[in-house]
Amino acid sequence: MLLFPVCLFAQESWNLKACIEFGLKNNRNSVIYENEKLAADAAAKEALAEYLPKIGITGTLDNNLKVQTSIIPAGVFGPTDIKVAFSQKYNTNAAVQLDQTIYDQSLLNGFKANKYNREQAQLNVRKSQETIIYNIANAYYQIQVYRKQLRLLAENINTYQKQMDVSALQVQKGVTLQKDLDKVMVDYNNANSELRVAESNLSLALNQLKYEMGYPFKQEIQLDSLSDREFPEAAAEVRPQPAFSAQNHTDYQLSAVNTKLLAIELSRIKSGWLPKLSGYIRYGGNGFGSELGPAVRDLNEYAAIGLKLNFPLFDFFKRNAQYKQAEYKSLNAMEQLQLDAGKYELEYENAKTKLVKAQSSLESDRRNIALAHSVFKVTDLQYRKGVESLTEWLNAQQSISTAQNTYLNSLYTYLQAGLDLEKATGNLKTFYTTTHL
Repeated sequence: MLLFPVCLFAQESWNLKACIEFGLKNNRNSVIYENEKLAADAAAKEALAEYLPKIGITGTLDNNLKVQTSIIPAGVFGPTDIKVAFSQKYNTNAAVQLDQTIYDQSLLNGFKANKYNREQAQLNVRKSQETIIYNIANAYYQIQVYRKQLRLLAENINTYQKQMDVSALQVQKGVTLQKDLDKVMVDYNNANSELRVAESNLSLALNQLKYEMGYPFKQEIQLDSLSDREFPEAAAEVRPQPAFSAQNHTDYQLSAVNTKLLAIELSRIKSGWLPKLSGYIRYGGNGFGSELGPAVRDLNEYAAIGLKLNFPLFDFFKRNAQYKQAEYKSLNAMEQLQLDAGKYELEYENAKTKLVKAQSSLESDRRNIALAHSVFKVTDLQYRKGVESLTEWLNAQQSISTAQNTYLNSLYTYLQAGLDLEKATGNLKTFYTTTHL
């Protein structure tokens, strides 16, 4: 913990893989689900303890304010009834007893749930990790897109600034009117407003990334700046699409484990109709006396060993109702498992379709930017020669801004579609280990 701040400063630049690795270690959800896994281990030990020997010590001290008497009927020891007290004023009893379950089928069935409880806890840990990976990657992509937007806006502002300088000089010489300078200034101010919004969005995305990583908000974080070449946006190269299998989906595996747990619960309730056999060993002593001292001091020892058989006879209606409830829950869980398989396949097909369309749109929008720059280059040349008006020049520059915004939206849609496809196929951890961003 003392080295933690030093490690933060030592990391000069963070790529996506480093951010995810940090988040998997420091996000608070990881601690929560790791604790749940430990709780599942403790629950398994608790279930096992039900079949282990139990030792208990009991002790009583009675002060019989009025000693109970019994009647010996007439004719046993004489012609009349005889009142006899079989106890004295003080009565003590102390015993230690060991109980051992010999056979309890419901407990034996319950042991089977330990394996699946541990598996469920482990799957929850994995699901938490996948959520962390997805959220960090999504925030990281947002940051990179906003950075790209800032670079493009800075280029546009620089273009407007140069034109404002030219227009201002032309106004001074009387070559053009003030309204032409004002037109350029309006678009310049709009571009600056977009720049401030993008800067605000970038700050929000950075804070979101820090939150998902479990990174201190007040600590600066330097992320890698990705060039156009490094961005996974080569739409001309078809992105490989992993095969779908519902069994790879963590949520599906959790549903499958829950189905098995409900089946075990059904078996456990059913086995409650069977008899339960246990054994015991008891050792103790009791004492009697008209005074407290002899009743505590002079104890009469006794010992016993025996078996206890518990066979429920008259709880049929209650147990049958419990069994029916568990049976319907188990049937619903199996049906839900089939529904989940269909839902996850639908998510996969939709994510695959979105990725293909986003891939196509991204390439088209990228070509559109190049086309808008080409048109502007010609328009700018013609404007400087006096062939085109300032309005045409501004329209051409505005077309570049529109094409850039459309391209940025397509870029983020493409990145998110790829991430959604990894999630739909259950490959987010593979995505984390193989990413080069």
